[in-house]
Amino acid sequence: MGRVLLAAPSGFCAGVARAVETVELALARHGAPVYVRRQIVHNRRVVERLRDLGAVFVEEVDEVPSGGVLVLAAHGVAPAVRDAAAGRGLRTVDATCPLVTKVHREARRYAGLGYDILLIGDPGHDEVVGTVGAAPGRTHVVHGLEGARTLELAHPGRLVWLAQTTLAVADTARVVAELRGRFPGLQDPPSDDICYAAQNRQAGARKLAEATDLVLVVGDVNSHNSGRLVEVARAGGTPAHLVDDPAAIDDRWLAGVDVVGVTAGASAPAESVEAVLAELAARGYPEVSTVRVAREGLRFSLPRELTEFDA
Repeated sequence: MGRVLLAAPSGFCAGVARAVETVELALARHGAPVYVRRQIVHNRRVVERLRDLGAVFVEEVDEVPSGGVLVLAAHGVAPAVRDAAAGRGLRTVDATCPLVTKVHREARRYAGLGYDILLIGDPGHDEVVGTVGAAPGRTHVVHGLEGARTLELAHPGRLVWLAQTTLAVADTARVVAELRGRFPGLQDPPSDDICYAAQNRQAGARKLAEATDLVLVVGDVNSHNSGRLVEVARAGGTPAHLVDDPAAIDDRWLAGVDVVGVTAGASAPAESVEAVLAELAARGYPEVSTVRVAREGLRFSLPRELTEFDA
């Protein structure tokens, strides 16, 4: 019989829990349908459950009937999206993670001070799109080391770097070092942009890589932070796979494996983790021990719009 090491903390972070609860409360207050722009968080199971409760997921605000209730997803949006919602008379509830909001504030402040912003992240990710929109014309997206090596600035002046909140810490540090080598005056942000939950889950993935023969990361294929956990574990020299469904666990992965490490991205619900543990137990890994790297007690208050709206 094999055994499982479960990283703690794993799964939902405070920002994701707030966003999901926001949709649930909006539905309770206003009834269905409540519209949500894009995926509230990047997890198919979470989206499907909320859809069953009456949430309607749309790509853009022009799909929402005038006067409807619109929830903005945890990843944040550009100010132009809020303006468009206001123009349609929508009742908007902002479920943006407060840590993403902090990055938006930093972008606006530095842009106002005349800085160009080097934003490290995935140019296609909703969070990055929203941050660019917070300081348009001043923000340059840097996608990985190659992006840092090839970035061209016509008139580099005052520069500061910011980062997508779900990046891997070590990868970001390498990108910053490359940028600073090319732009020696590059300024650091006033505080760490990579969120505490992402850092804790990455620390857990590193510990699992040291102590196990295989790491399974519970999360959706669209989840950036879950993908980073796979990369972190593999960087530690241990095979690692992203699992969005227990049935996806391949018996070939378990061949010769005595200890399986399990962690979960910040958008993965607890029931998905439990389902993976149950599947592993059925395949000969019934013993589960916890590897704790941090304790998370942070809870974000719900959006003020939920108390301001008439029920």
